[in-house]
Amino acid sequence: MHTLPALVADLMLKRGLFLATAESCTGGMIAAACTDLAGSSTWFDRGFVTYSNAAKTEMLGVDATLIEQHGAVSEAVVRAMAAGALAHSHAQVAVAVTGVAGPGGGSADKPVGTVWLGFAFGGALAGQVHAECQHFPGDRAAVRAATVQHVLRRLTEHLTPRP
Repeated sequence: MHTLPALVADLMLKRGLFLATAESCTGGMIAAACTDLAGSSTWFDRGFVTYSNAAKTEMLGVDATLIEQHGAVSEAVVRAMAAGALAHSHAQVAVAVTGVAGPGGGSADKPVGTVWLGFAFGGALAGQVHAECQHFPGDRAAVRAATVQHVLRRLTEHLTPRP
């Protein structure tokens, strides 16, 4: 049985695409899962760990006003992160995550476990940006691990050709 990173690799290679990641709450765990595979340099371009708001702005070009208006954990910011990862890489596919992994930092509107995920596509799929909000249960490690698995699963869905 294929692991999720292996399925992503297969789909990326079949389509001749490169992937970039922009990660906040996962701190590079998605990139690590992808690059754990031998030969990942044939489909994985780069990963941005943009944990601070300044890093999101400096490395990905996320407008600081977006962060001020919506908060770092928001649809607007994750969309900008995904688009920024595409713009600052050689990839045609980018994934971005920003969330509240805990144990602190949550609020009534954004409790611990709230994670925004973004998927941006360039090349033949140019202009497509998808975002979704998930709420993962558990402690910090569980939220981060669930985020990685969900992103990889959703990425396979986005990359699987539709009949």
